[in-house]
Amino acid sequence: MGVRPPQNDDGDEPETISFGIAALDAHLERADVEFPVGAETLLEELGDPEVAYDAAGSTVALSDVLDEIHLQQFESEQELLNALHPVFEAYRERAGNSILGQLRALLPF
Repeated sequence: MGVRPPQNDDGDEPETISFGIAALDAHLERADVEFPVGAETLLEELGDPEVAYDAAGSTVALSDVLDEIHLQQFESEQELLNALHPVFEAYRERAGNSILGQLRALLPF
């Protein structure tokens, strides 16, 4: 997922903020991970990155996300992303339901 940050008045086009599987996909592209891949090998190749799961920039370690799905082997990148998507969504929903998340939703930035 991704969302555009608020517009600036400087005329520059803002960059998108990637989170969830879109943020993980960026890590995968930079590391050029080859599939099929095991969960341990994936963590070794990526270095267990902190992956943003919401537009506010909240992050979770990839190892924590992988622990929640209990899969050890991924035949394709699409299989990995499909398996992890519900976990990132659950993190995002929990953050949005917190008092801090509700306050952030009220603020215009």
